[in-house]
Amino acid sequence: MKNSIFLNRAPHLEPSELTAFSGNMLDRDSEHRDETSLETALKVEGMHILAFSGTQLVLKHDGQVLDPLFAPYELAELQPNFDDAILLGHQASGEPRLAVPVNVAPEALAAQYKPADPRALFRDALVGDALLGEVAQALSLLRWNADNRFCGRCGGRMEGRIGGYKRICSACAHEIFPRTDPVAIMLVVDEKNDRCLMGRSPRFPEGMYSSLAGFVEPGETIENAVRRETREESGIVVGRVRYHASQPWPMPHQLMIGCYGEATTFDITFDTAELEDCLWFTRDEIGSMLSEGSFDGRTLPIEGTIARRLIADWFEWRH
Repeated sequence: MKNSIFLNRAPHLEPSELTAFSGNMLDRDSEHRDETSLETALKVEGMHILAFSGTQLVLKHDGQVLDPLFAPYELAELQPNFDDAILLGHQASGEPRLAVPVNVAPEALAAQYKPADPRALFRDALVGDALLGEVAQALSLLRWNADNRFCGRCGGRMEGRIGGYKRICSACAHEIFPRTDPVAIMLVVDEKNDRCLMGRSPRFPEGMYSSLAGFVEPGETIENAVRRETREESGIVVGRVRYHASQPWPMPHQLMIGCYGEATTFDITFDTAELEDCLWFTRDEIGSMLSEGSFDGRTLPIEGTIARRLIADWFEWRH
């Protein structure tokens, strides 16, 4: 049988572990969350807090070291909002880890603090992999809670429950739970000609090309989302689809589902409303982009993104 990336799990056993935001090692203990969990965690000596000003993590900054972990007493001048605190989970040592929004805006923070958005955190390696995963969890939950202050059924005020993982309407008792938006992101491969398909959005940095992507719609399988989005954006028809890796993406609460799609047609007719350009790239061209940073002025997504993982793993699979 012909060797094919659609029949082979290589080159990594679990490539999701190699993407940014995936390294969360906390014990979430979701089966035992209740109305006392957050209050109990706040009383534990040695517990630590991740503080967020809007969508930015606040880091303590002494000129050399950046520290994202706060003790409760260190938050006072940041005007913490403990009513909207989230219990993220516990370290292996038993130490609770919480996320707390603060009321001081990023631009108003004192000099000893540095705010950083999630892209900067992984792009500039400001925190380690495990903390980056905790940040993804925290940002998604903080955003979901902030976006659901009022009931979608009756308009009553919603109240947070079980450490930030449920909201209940004070008027009609309607309950809601955190959401995750699935996004299919796919590297479409022409196996016969050993090349892959990438597009360029007008929102991308100059010269950057990436794999295609789109939201999975209600009632749609991941595989059919890969096929639909590829055809809508590029005109290419996809046959076989293979799941490869996933990545939590906390902007605001997406799950990127990385797949390989097998091209069965090859003439590109791309959607100019979505893309500036869409091209086939040979393996040698991808190799140059990976090793030298660019090819003919074209570049790839940065390290840590699932798009980069898909592209690099397709190249490495043959090597």
